[in-house]
Amino acid sequence: MTDLLQSALNPRSVAVIGASENIHKIGGRPIHYMQQHGYRGAIYPINPTRQEIQGHRSYAALADLPEVPELALIVVGGDKTIPAVEDCASRGVKSAVIIASGFGETGPQGKELEQHMLQAARRTGMRLYGPNTQGLANFGTGAIAGFSTMFIEVPPKDGPIGIVSQSGGMSAMTYGLLRGQGLGVRHVHATGNEVDVSVGEMALAVAHDPDVKLLLLYLESIAHPDILAQAAAVARERDLPIVAVKAGRTAGGQRAASSHTGSLANEDRVVDAFLRQHGIWRVRDPHEQARAAHAYLKGWRPEGRRLVVISNSGASCVMGADAADDEKLPLAELSAQTQSRLAQKLPGFATTHNPIDITAALLSNSGLFGDVLPVVADDPAADLFFINIPVAGAGYDVERFARDAAAFEAGTGKPVAVAAWQESVASAFRAHGIATFPNEGDAIGVLAQLARHTALMRRPRLRPHPPAGRAASVQLPEHGERFLNEADSLELLGGHGVPVAQMTLCRSAHEASAAFERISASGRQVVMKACSSDIPHKSEHGLVALGVASARDAAGLFERFWAKMDELSAARDGVIVAAMHKGRHEFMVGAHVDPVFGPVVVVGDGGKYTEALNDCAVLLPPFSAADVERELGKLRIAPLFGGLRGEAPLDIAALSHLAVAVADFVQAVPDRIASLDLNPVIVGSAGEGAVAVDALIEMRARG
Repeated sequence: MTDLLQSALNPRSVAVIGASENIHKIGGRPIHYMQQHGYRGAIYPINPTRQEIQGHRSYAALADLPEVPELALIVVGGDKTIPAVEDCASRGVKSAVIIASGFGETGPQGKELEQHMLQAARRTGMRLYGPNTQGLANFGTGAIAGFSTMFIEVPPKDGPIGIVSQSGGMSAMTYGLLRGQGLGVRHVHATGNEVDVSVGEMALAVAHDPDVKLLLLYLESIAHPDILAQAAAVARERDLPIVAVKAGRTAGGQRAASSHTGSLANEDRVVDAFLRQHGIWRVRDPHEQARAAHAYLKGWRPEGRRLVVISNSGASCVMGADAADDEKLPLAELSAQTQSRLAQKLPGFATTHNPIDITAALLSNSGLFGDVLPVVADDPAADLFFINIPVAGAGYDVERFARDAAAFEAGTGKPVAVAAWQESVASAFRAHGIATFPNEGDAIGVLAQLARHTALMRRPRLRPHPPAGRAASVQLPEHGERFLNEADSLELLGGHGVPVAQMTLCRSAHEASAAFERISASGRQVVMKACSSDIPHKSEHGLVALGVASARDAAGLFERFWAKMDELSAARDGVIVAAMHKGRHEFMVGAHVDPVFGPVVVVGDGGKYTEALNDCAVLLPPFSAADVERELGKLRIAPLFGGLRGEAPLDIAALSHLAVAVADFVQAVPDRIASLDLNPVIVGSAGEGAVAVDALIEMRARG
């Protein structure tokens, strides 16, 4: 056990500061819960107005206790909270849960009060949970330092699920949904404003509990991604799935999250990339978390995503196929041998291809499910199984259907999900432990989630490169401009493995003419661009010319660009003359350093409509070229990559390697680079490569 798990989740003793005799008050609930749910340590109520509380001797102050408690639950509010925290810290309490609100979620003044409490705690090493929290609950030890009403509404049962949430309300809701399914829950922890202990640190503690088989998180911000990454690493080592709700997906949600917990919202696509990188599956809400919990607890780890659909209704077969397509699950192509064996089991008018319609013959032959399932299970193309029963009841041996499905699942270990909207049918399957849902969308959605999450957890992960040596290899200019000009940006990137266009930086009309002659002699068209660190976006000022026709035109363009830069009071670093790169498609590769997550790389559709179309993938280093290709395959433009109407495929592999080179560059000097933008990156047909023809590096302000 970690110290965190020991002192907060399995303490030898608990003090309740502000204890109450009334079990429906915040100061009374924790004592009542601990007595009801088997806590074996010492409970010390602190209330100067009473001598006894809920059968325990009550003490006037922390100093009067016969020992220093490991955990203190502070339920006093207002001006009493901070002195209580200071008293706990000075007396050597290891952990304190602060229930009171009115702190960081209210604004700057509240945050100052939080920092005061944190400083007091850190002087002695005490850990703080909250403030503005419903508290902690470990039903494995009975240590319940919380007051959630849900523990009365839905009686607790210890089990293999852990819940860690910034929000007390969401932790209680998720708990209630799971218990409503009959599932046991061991950990229900709310971290509130996270002045000290975050969801990530609590998740790390819970991930060390060997009895936890599923970990559910609710996040409104991710203040310490490194700690959450550690929790995810421990979980992967244990094959422990983590499913997270990250609220604040929209601008409105991010504003609400800030006012709720006083936390800074994280940019949503970066959050997506972070969770994906660490094998954490993201869902929209607690309902989705609870929906898949039963299936996760079965320990299913599908090897693939190929689905078999079986029903006693042709229409349900069609709808199952539609739902599979919605989830991008391919229907398994059953072998001729499998179909031949199925034909021996099914009536002549049934279908033996997938989806398998066993027809209304199920009414007269209740063994059809039991006959069909083992046959299909032997087919190597079958990974996932979905059974849809739109109609059953009187005359149907539903109990046998459920028994046969359960025997199949137990014998093969294959994932099985059932859709049955009739409660009499659904309850029979649930009684046999089958994952059962009211419709095909939910059932197939859970199977898809399991398959994708398994693949995500098993995906190879690169270890971060040690920064020593890499930073020294990147020679950044020491001048103080915010932006490097295009020539300097391309030269710097080209020197560190990024394929860039070759160019000549000219300082006179004569040099521009000579550069034109050299390029045109090779048979290539010429492009000219003004070069100024003060003009990041040259095209907006008419400072880009494509297809320059002659040396004379090149000289004239030089003079015009030179004068325009002077008119804009911009630094006149020169005029670029370069060969045009046509390629097949324009992409963009960008990067910035996020204040929370560090370097972030963006790859996607490029050109002048990049911002409007917003079709891009976000990745967090370190990543491989294969990772880039996989994410690019999710873009709206992905159908173009393989070539259409006889075109050759695009060189996406080259683009992916270029993105990796950009990531390596930014990782080497994240303290010096604020952002960079390569747009366009010209990509040719397969084998022709990718090249950045424009670049802009934004330096981070020093100091």
